[in-house]
Amino acid sequence: MTTRRFGEREVRMKFPLRLGAALMVVLLLAAACGNDDKKESDDSDAGSSLPTEIGEGEGELDLIAWSGYVEDGSNDPNYDWVTPFEEETGCKINVKYGDTSDEMVTSMRQGGGALYDGVSASGDASNRLIAGGDVAEVNIDLIPGYADVMESLQEPPHNTVDGKHYGVPYLWGPNVLMYNTDVVTETPTSWDITWEADSPYTGKITAYDSPIFIADAALYLKAHNPDLGITDPYELTTEQLDAAVELLKQQSSMVGRYWAAYSDEIDGFASGDLAVGTAWPYQVNVLQSDKKPIEAVIPEEGATGWADTWMMSSNAPHPNCMYLWMEYTMRPEVQEKAAEWFGGTPSSSAACPALKEAIGESAETVYHCGDETFLSEISLWKTPLPDCGDDRGEECMDYSIWTQKWTEIRGS
Repeated sequence: MTTRRFGEREVRMKFPLRLGAALMVVLLLAAACGNDDKKESDDSDAGSSLPTEIGEGEGELDLIAWSGYVEDGSNDPNYDWVTPFEEETGCKINVKYGDTSDEMVTSMRQGGGALYDGVSASGDASNRLIAGGDVAEVNIDLIPGYADVMESLQEPPHNTVDGKHYGVPYLWGPNVLMYNTDVVTETPTSWDITWEADSPYTGKITAYDSPIFIADAALYLKAHNPDLGITDPYELTTEQLDAAVELLKQQSSMVGRYWAAYSDEIDGFASGDLAVGTAWPYQVNVLQSDKKPIEAVIPEEGATGWADTWMMSSNAPHPNCMYLWMEYTMRPEVQEKAAEWFGGTPSSSAACPALKEAIGESAETVYHCGDETFLSEISLWKTPLPDCGDDRGEECMDYSIWTQKWTEIRGS
């Protein structure tokens, strides 16, 4: 992969982006919620409990989401896709915002999974929720906009198991290398300035504070230590994981600040305490809109990234409202507004013309809207499993081991 540069654009977003138990090898199939308002499929459906139509809404919808995913106009009246939904469906939205995927998984399991109807799960949470039986299989035939989803997101492994869909895709994006151009005066072509011990930016480097960040180290080693045989940064044997951990321990002495909340990284770059590190496009856009000397690239080794899915709880108290929300969020006009505010890329290609009309060429050069080639080059977050996904079989380390290793790296 060649280095890709993120250009400046007029930023319309103003508010937050977003911000371990062992996985079962055999994934549990979560039954979709049903009630008197939903028609059950007939006997010819081989006992499937999937609804065949969406019934009348129950009046409320309880969600867990990344900040910026459920805007009601209170932050900016130009960005309100909640009020029209509530008026159309009668489903009043109550939302709890999560800062990490681990927090969202924990919340979805509270109260037997009956406290929330749904969650905007990233790939490092979605497989855990599927494996734990926490989320329900959904009938995508009830979602007309699904036909416009980018091909590679129609049945991705982070939300589709054995052909069964456990949600609908929302936004996606890469984890970029962000840097202060007053300090890093030449455009970086490699992640080496954040990993290697001789980096001139020691003390001003930042890194994402999550076990899933181990994949970023593995991706770097995939390019620079081919003898390890890393093929997928989320499918690591003991030897490969140990190598990534050693690299992360080396980096930890160079890190000025780890971040989990988006605001910690923004504040660090704004104050000049930080100069380079991994970031989401949102932080780049916010800092550029504040006229800070910030640029970002995807270096030659490539990048990890995220693709988020709206998933329904297996015990959703308001399943019809959740189905109505999933259908609504797949509409092009909703995906365009969410993308413009949030800084992510729509999963629906049908949203691309409206996004281009709103922000111009940045829809293609920054967002890469509808760009299958660009998306294929991003190593999207997914939950590490024991099964390596190839002829090695169950030789890989699962997320519980990654979590233990991250605690070891962070020293707490």
